[in-house]
Amino acid sequence: MLAIDQAATESRRQAIQLTLDSRKSPADRNRLGQFATPYPLAVDIARYVRSIASPILYPVRFADPSFGTGSFYSAALAVFGADRIQAALGVEIDSAFCDTARKLWSASGLRVLKGDFTRIVAETNPPAPPNLVLTNPPYVRHHHLSREQKAYLQSVTFQKAGVKVSGLAGLYVYFVLLTTEWMEDGGYAAWLLPSEFMDVKYGVALKRYLANRVTLVRLHRFDPEDVQFDDALVSSVVVVLRKTAPPAGHAVEFTLGGTILKPKARDRVSLQQLVTSRKWTLYPAPVRSKGRAAANGYSPVLGDFFRVQRGIATGGNKFFIIQRSYAERRGFPRCFLRPVLPSPRYLRKTIIEADETGYPLLEPQLCVIDCDIQESDLRSRYPELWKYLQRADSLGIKQGYIVRKRHPWYRQERREPAPFLCTYMGRGSGENRPFRFIWNRSQAIATNLYLMLYPKNQLATLLVHDPDCAAEVFELLKQVTDHELRSEGRVYGGGLNKIEPRELARVSASAFVKRWPELCFKTPQQRVLFDGTLSDDST
Repeated sequence: MLAIDQAATESRRQAIQLTLDSRKSPADRNRLGQFATPYPLAVDIARYVRSIASPILYPVRFADPSFGTGSFYSAALAVFGADRIQAALGVEIDSAFCDTARKLWSASGLRVLKGDFTRIVAETNPPAPPNLVLTNPPYVRHHHLSREQKAYLQSVTFQKAGVKVSGLAGLYVYFVLLTTEWMEDGGYAAWLLPSEFMDVKYGVALKRYLANRVTLVRLHRFDPEDVQFDDALVSSVVVVLRKTAPPAGHAVEFTLGGTILKPKARDRVSLQQLVTSRKWTLYPAPVRSKGRAAANGYSPVLGDFFRVQRGIATGGNKFFIIQRSYAERRGFPRCFLRPVLPSPRYLRKTIIEADETGYPLLEPQLCVIDCDIQESDLRSRYPELWKYLQRADSLGIKQGYIVRKRHPWYRQERREPAPFLCTYMGRGSGENRPFRFIWNRSQAIATNLYLMLYPKNQLATLLVHDPDCAAEVFELLKQVTDHELRSEGRVYGGGLNKIEPRELARVSASAFVKRWPELCFKTPQQRVLFDGTLSDDST
């Protein structure tokens, strides 16, 4: 490559990047997935790749399929040197970024193509393949992709990589698969990706590809509270791979926290273990809780004893959830009002007692409007409630997706009060708990900011015969460790943790069977006791 003043050009690039970013609203940049890679991070990634691949990457044929203004190319010049880079290609769909990249880097010999990489790589004669890819692909979520775009992406990815991608996958998944197929055999790639693919269902196809079709070298996950992008609350991971079949006995290095060059924790995970692992964010693996697995390999989980369900989605909490005192002053009929818990941020107690009517002993007491009679009857029989509901038009409530699907539109989902709940999301690290369990002794239901736990099977029978055991059940739920909850849930940038019903249901319940050995749980073929004893399912 031709020599240029890389440091001076990089300074200009950063100034121009700020200007270009300021011309788009945060919403537009989110829709387009345009989140620029910080230059120091790009340099760290380039240095790591050089440390593991230096003898092979000589000369370097560089490519970035989502070039932007060239943060990764600038880092490659600084780390590998212009004299070592034989060829360089950048693909960019945004005209402003493309023009900027040409002005900044063309003197160095960089070739910039304007267009959609997913279509350029599918051409009959695509550009010459690179042996080094350093990139941060566009983080465009699936709901920003049209039906036609998804159909094309799924088709071309299956054609090129033989992989069926879920319609819920973001654009970056297609970039990884198409770029890797385009690369030179034996080449290296480093991807800066959202870490969500490591846990979610749509990421299964990508994980299977990474584990079986290439040599996955390393995954470095940043501390979720250490957001890599100032303008995107995304928990990030660097994925480093080599385009070659994994060797026998290969193990992947997982690191966490700090920087990719100086991580705080590390672990090596065999491919055999990785391909059977549902969640890759379990690694590096801390010390596991004792007594999690049964002697026979089975372990009871909360889903064996609880039906876990999200609370109701009203489609407009500020409209449908009102203070009980207000509803009574307006004369709203009690039969169309249900007690409801406040948002977790306003709930300071973990044991919710009730008054004589079943409402929580909280201030203020809240209720949700839940009515199933038709609007014409409502107008004649309950005019005050009908008048209140008429405000929905001016507030835009009736145009919401959830409300539009309901008949009548002010009828809520069916939920019974749950005796136990868990908050659905929360921030917390170290000793700070991201989730709270709640013992609900009232008749209140909850919104979808909570998970509702309904005892079932033997636990439900136990509580019917001995209601006082509910206090012990609550204590056992509180003993579930933060690590177990975080391991089953997922974490987003800024340290926001979330846990879905199925994830909470997978949390260990071994403590329940230790306390009540008579609580058996079923496997597909047999009933297993916590101590490892097998018993016939008919007993």
